[in-house]
Amino acid sequence: MHKTIIASLALATCLAMAGVALAAEKTVNVKFSPGSSSATVKGSVKGYDGVNYILDAQAGQVVSVLFSPNLNSCFFNFWEPGASGAVHRGEVDGNEYSANLRKSGKNRVQVAMMRSAARKGLTCRYAVTFEIN
Repeated sequence: MHKTIIASLALATCLAMAGVALAAEKTVNVKFSPGSSSATVKGSVKGYDGVNYILDAQAGQVVSVLFSPNLNSCFFNFWEPGASGAVHRGEVDGNEYSANLRKSGKNRVQVAMMRSAARKGLTCRYAVTFEIN
């Protein structure tokens, strides 16, 4: 009897972990053309999948992000290097962000779907423009 319960718990744990593993996080380093201070990238996210764009920049530079999704349930967050939380949360703060960078390093722009849309398996197509001056 105990072996059956333990086996059932082990199977349930494996299935739960597999469900978490189904969400994919892709990382993309943003490259600017020589002499250019901006770049526009087009992409898409579906369900619980997400994309992390990495911007390498210096303290004192001004960074701007303009996000243009085809669904209102798609958003972006902006993370400074080493931060434990996003300084811009797109669900609340909207589709534009601009700031003087306080730290040098790799800044992260995370694109994702709101949970209600992710559960439905919707796909968001978007363009995001990054500018660093």
